[in-house]
Amino acid sequence: MPDYLYEQAARLEGYALVCGIDEAGRGPLAGPVCAAAVILPESCRLPGLDDSKKLTEKKREALFPVILEQATAYSVAFATVEEIDALNILNATFLAMCRAVKGLQVPADFALVDGNQIPRGLCLPARSIVGGDGKSLSIAAASVLAKVSRDRLMPEVDRQYPGYGFAKHKGYGTKDHIAAIRELGPCPAHRRSFLRKILHG
Repeated sequence: MPDYLYEQAARLEGYALVCGIDEAGRGPLAGPVCAAAVILPESCRLPGLDDSKKLTEKKREALFPVILEQATAYSVAFATVEEIDALNILNATFLAMCRAVKGLQVPADFALVDGNQIPRGLCLPARSIVGGDGKSLSIAAASVLAKVSRDRLMPEVDRQYPGYGFAKHKGYGTKDHIAAIRELGPCPAHRRSFLRKILHG
């Protein structure tokens, strides 16, 4: 389970406002990629918080308002489908992460980032942590905010572009989703750079 040890280590180095950063939606065939940044106080109490992928939708939704209530600051940001196709998914993810950090109501002075890379363009000192969403409370909180925020957006995409099942699969490449793409063709919500094998394979 994630704990506060990474945040405490950064504080011992002299940093006061440590944010965790994570993303949701790198893998889907459609919809934006979402990132969140969260600063948690040492006094936070978030029982059951874990990597969002290990939690049920019901548990993520229950944790979402508790994280918002207890966080010193939080921010959620997106990179669009057009940005994903223009920049590639990695750079678009970095862009969303940088936007999330810049959107914090209280500026962070250090970042803990899930993964093995520090986003290019991040304007503060940072440490990357592989599997960070299962190790750091701040990253786990960011994971939940990003996942819930993106999942809540996809039903709106489904209403805008019906027939693909976005509300159900959230843009991921399920069998039904791929079949709908082949039958209907892609819509503006699809990441064209992700569809080459499906459309031309």
